[in-house]
Amino acid sequence: MRLAVGDVDVAEYVADPAVDPRDGPRPYLHPVRTLAGVPVTDVLPEDHRWHLGVSVAMQDVNGVNLWGGRTYVRGQGYTWLDDHGRISHAGWLAQAPDGFTERLLWLGTRGETLLTETRAVAARAVPLGWELCFSYALSAADEVTLGSPATNGRPGGAGYGGFFWRVAPGPTSTFTASRRGEETVNGSDEPWVALTGQGPYTLVFRGLSGDDRWFVRTGEGGYSGVCAALAFEKPLVIRPGAPLERDLTVLVADGELTRDQITT
Repeated sequence: MRLAVGDVDVAEYVADPAVDPRDGPRPYLHPVRTLAGVPVTDVLPEDHRWHLGVSVAMQDVNGVNLWGGRTYVRGQGYTWLDDHGRISHAGWLAQAPDGFTERLLWLGTRGETLLTETRAVAARAVPLGWELCFSYALSAADEVTLGSPATNGRPGGAGYGGFFWRVAPGPTSTFTASRRGEETVNGSDEPWVALTGQGPYTLVFRGLSGDDRWFVRTGEGGYSGVCAALAFEKPLVIRPGAPLERDLTVLVADGELTRDQITT
């Protein structure tokens, strides 16, 4: 389905993608565009085939890989394992031209339900462009532990997993209200993170909660992307009756915004 701001289509949501089981099948948004039509997402890129536009995914959900690709194994590094699950669209709860609400199932290697998700996505006009509002809640019938390559032993600030935006190809740069560059922005808990790219365009991410951290890449590691990481340094446990809830927004703007424009 398509998301529109007024009479402008700004994103397409793929609820049931035909994705290889080892690439972490899950619903995603792609393409996402600025109001002027500049694409700001990528999907199935050759460097990381499991990067799917804008999505929610974790590499370790009770030992199941719902991110796609190789799994980071302590003492071994990235390894191909038969541990892939999928996140499946289970039904629409509401639909409108500017957004939707849906129910999803996080499934294990045998098709068992690990988590149930309720997701709400909407697009709205704002003074600097348009804003993607993305909320999700993960509920567990039994205790479920979320982990990342970092919690499984990978060094270098690779605590990715959660809401992830794979950015369109091309050079990018990142900054916050007090930091600039991937080296200082990655792993931070700043109120917002901006990423600029060719077009030009600017994306501004907000909505960290709890111990979440920003996982940010700007091409130095081979690609550009931003993740509101759920288990950046330590595993995160979801218990029955206590859903994990997150509410994120992303400003999508044409042009390169300044710090002053973002904070006013």
